Amino acid sequence: MPEVLKDRRGFTLIELMIVVAIIGILASLAQPMFKSAVMKSREAALKEDLFNLRNVLDQYYADNAKYPDSLEDLVTKGYMRGIPTDPFTGSNTTWQTVPYSGDESGEGAGGIYDVHSASTDVGLNGVPYSEW
Repeated sequence: MPEVLKDRRGFTLIELMIVVAIIGILASLAQPMFKSAVMKSREAALKEDLFNLRNVLDQYYADNAKYPDSLEDLVTKGYMRGIPTDPFTGSNTTWQTVPYSGDESGEGAGGIYDVHSASTDVGLNGVPYSEW
């Protein structure tokens, strides 16, 4: 009977513990890089959304000689298919809008001139997303 046990192949408890420890170390090293990659992708999405919204606001102004009263006007007039979702708030209704103050004489004031994220988080560059 003892010869049968010698022929069995398998891992010892020490070998298994070493493998589990190595996997744990690798996982703990990869987690911060994963979180950073997720934040970078969200920031890239926010930059793209802000660029598109600002571009469409300028197109609306060029066509109508005034800025839209709401972001929904951009959708109803066909400038956008839909308002993009803020990647940090997870909603398309939380965009912070900046009203147009008019030209030097104050004429033409009103409407949405600019947009910002409503997120209170700070970007990887140290600037709050609400100031982008």
